[in-house]
Amino acid sequence: MTASPTGRPSDTAPLLVACALGIEHLALRSGSRAGATSPVTVLRTGMGPKAAEQAVTRALGDAVLRDAAVVATGFCAGLAPGMHPGDLVVAEETRDAHGATPCAGTDLLVKELVRAVPGRTVHTGPLTGSDHVVRGHERADLLATGAIAVDMESAATLRAAGGAGRRPVAAVRVVVDAPEHELVRIGTVRGGLSAFRVLRAVLPAFFEWHRSLLLPRR
Repeated sequence: MTASPTGRPSDTAPLLVACALGIEHLALRSGSRAGATSPVTVLRTGMGPKAAEQAVTRALGDAVLRDAAVVATGFCAGLAPGMHPGDLVVAEETRDAHGATPCAGTDLLVKELVRAVPGRTVHTGPLTGSDHVVRGHERADLLATGAIAVDMESAATLRAAGGAGRRPVAAVRVVVDAPEHELVRIGTVRGGLSAFRVLRAVLPAFFEWHRSLLLPRR
């Protein structure tokens, strides 16, 4: 089956979970697969928007993944004061210089992430893209646009997914640094390790999001 004209997946559509970094891939690959009701592929795209766009376009060109729902995930930089490493960001839309991509099932993802990672704060809002690591005053400039977090791959991932055919897309990121908690090297400080543990725990929320999209509308 193919995706419906509304972008809903067929009852056999797989799930593609895309991340950029090896440490993100490790976290996701070592996470629990309990609750998955359809085939799941965790794709490491490489770092940056160009690598993400190319890798996702190539993956969705394969017949096995042609109808896949897509989740962009991994780490991000929080933009808003009060964010902490290990917080979660659920994008209402992703943005970059090419435009905005709306995300599906945001409310459900928030609900399932609260269940999957109890005690962690979940933020919702626009997730903006960048072609470099954002530091210092750039955070305030991006926050002024209404974005709550920034990463390098989500916008390109979802844009590529939409370009390969209509399908549900979402972006969920774990804050690894924030205005009051900037990191120099991920994995060498407490905040990076906290974000890694959170990323390991998010897959069940993605599975429930995907499963809900497969259910017939009443």
